[in-house]
Amino acid sequence: MYRFLFSSKWLGYLLLAAIFATACVFLGRWQMDRRAETLAEINRVVSNYSATPIPFAAARDQFSQLDPAKEWTQVQVQGTYDTDGQRIVRNRPLNGQPGYEVVVPFKLATGETVIIDRGWLPIGNNNPGSPDSVPAPPSGEVTAVVRLKHPEPELNRGAPAGQLASIDLPTYAAQLGYPVLTGAYGQLASETPAAAEMPVAFPKPSTEEGTHLSYSLQWFAFGVLMFVGFGYAARQQARNAAIDAEEDEAEAAGTIHAAVPSRRRTAPARKRKKATAEEEEDALLDAQGY
Repeated sequence: MYRFLFSSKWLGYLLLAAIFATACVFLGRWQMDRRAETLAEINRVVSNYSATPIPFAAARDQFSQLDPAKEWTQVQVQGTYDTDGQRIVRNRPLNGQPGYEVVVPFKLATGETVIIDRGWLPIGNNNPGSPDSVPAPPSGEVTAVVRLKHPEPELNRGAPAGQLASIDLPTYAAQLGYPVLTGAYGQLASETPAAAEMPVAFPKPSTEEGTHLSYSLQWFAFGVLMFVGFGYAARQQARNAAIDAEEDEAEAAGTIHAAVPSRRRTAPARKRKKATAEEEEDALLDAQGY
């Protein structure tokens, strides 16, 4: 019944089903990898975001080359802001609103310099392409708590004076003209003394897993359903072939039966009943038109 599966047409169908299922498995695994990355990020946020700040001396190496597992770790630093080196970073949306971020060099008492991202500013109404005003950082000695973040890649595009296209620390350091630790920067959590006016603080990163798991299961299900559909189509083809075979056999049997002469004797014709005198008289009157 299923010998038709070895035909070129059905082997082609099977090949297409296998290719589609392979693509579904690939996409499902890709979603699982994305989920693993998301879970790792969630774990870093949960472990580091609100943990007790560590002193700069314990985090010195992280500012040179940040371990991904240490992202969001809180570090306490002491020093002064270099307001002359302040820059704003372009194209930084927050909660769906366009805006900027304010980055400032922070010179430590040890003589080293790190970059601190002090917060977000909305786009301005007075001067296109820049915020209306940039809050100044506190002057003098400052104690700040920052969260470690990876530097961003160079975008290879220009920016107006006093602005950066991204938080690309080597490019920023080249503009400043003095050594800067470029392995990580700090996202401001708090500072003492606090400035009279502050940029908008960054919200806590989301710890929602998202839909990667459900998407991956859907792709795996699509791959399985392709073979289920192939099996169903093959079963229907086999059933239709069986029905056609039964009909052909029935038609062949009927043709043979009609070709064989009947052995029954034909019954003799019945004699016609003789008409009565009244019937003959009526027939004669009818013929004459009466």
